[in-house]
Amino acid sequence: MIANFLIGLREGLEATIMVSILVAFLVKTGRRDRLGAVRWGVAVAVALPVAIAVALAVAAKALTFEAQELLGGTLSIVAVAFVTWMVFWMRRAGRSLASHLTDKMRAAVGVSAFAVGLTAFLAVGREGLETVFFVYAAGQATGQTWQPLVGAVLGLAVAVVLGWALYRQTVKLDLRRFFTWTGAALVVVAGGVLAYGVHDLQEAGVLPGLHSLAFDVSAQVPPSSWYGELLKGVLNFSPATTWAQAIAWTAYVVPVLALYLRPQRRPAAPAASSSEAPRLRAVRSDAHAA
Repeated sequence: MIANFLIGLREGLEATIMVSILVAFLVKTGRRDRLGAVRWGVAVAVALPVAIAVALAVAAKALTFEAQELLGGTLSIVAVAFVTWMVFWMRRAGRSLASHLTDKMRAAVGVSAFAVGLTAFLAVGREGLETVFFVYAAGQATGQTWQPLVGAVLGLAVAVVLGWALYRQTVKLDLRRFFTWTGAALVVVAGGVLAYGVHDLQEAGVLPGLHSLAFDVSAQVPPSSWYGELLKGVLNFSPATTWAQAIAWTAYVVPVLALYLRPQRRPAAPAASSSEAPRLRAVRSDAHAA
C-alpha cells in the first residue's frame, strides 16, 4: 500500500504539474476558449488507464494458473521498465519540461481544439499508463487485495491537492529533491516488483529454480506478522527468496540506483521570455527545479 501511495503521489504530481503548465499558458495567452479541450484531454487520459486496469483484471480471471503467472510476471517486467524509464526521463528532462510543453501547446493552439486536447492527453496519459501497470503488478505481488489500489488512489488524491496548491502558489516544495528521492525509492520498490515478476515466471514454468532458495527467513519474518506485511507492502520482500529472484533484484537495484544517484551536470539556464506572465514563470520555475 505504501509503495503504491508513493507511485500515485509521484505520477499524480508529475501529471498535475504538466496540466498546470498547459493551463497557465492558455490563461496567460488569452486562449481560455481552449481550456475545455484540455479538460477533455485529461479526462480521456484518466479514463484510458482505468479501462486497461479493468480489462486486465477481467482477462486474468479467465486464464489458467500458469497463464495468470505468465501474465503477472510479464506485466511486472513491463512495469519496472516503465518506472525505470520514467525516473531517468524526469531526471534528464525535468529542467526543460515547461518550455517543451509550452512549445507543443503553442503549436497546438494554432491548429485546433482537438490538437490542444491531444497535447493534454499525451502529457497526462503516459503517467496514467505507468501507474496502472505498476499498481497492477504490485497488486499481484501483494496477493490481489484492495490495498494497492487504495494506496494509489490516496497518493493521486494528495498529488492533486498538492499540485493545485503549487499552482495557486499557496505552498512551496523543493521539487528537485522531491523527485530525486521519490525516484530513488521507486527504484528500490521496482526491484521488489521485478523479483516478484521473476517468481511468477518461475511458477509459470518459464524460468527454472522455483525451489532453489537463496535464503528462507520465514521463521524470523513470518509473512503473516505485521513486520512481514510491512516489508511485503513497502519492498515486496519475500522471506523465502529464490536464487533467480535475489540475482534479479541485485542486478537491477545496485547499478540502476548508482546511475540514478550519480552527480548530474547542470546546463546553463535558458533566458526567460519577457512575455511570460508571473504565474507561468512560477510554474516553470518549479518544473525546472524538478
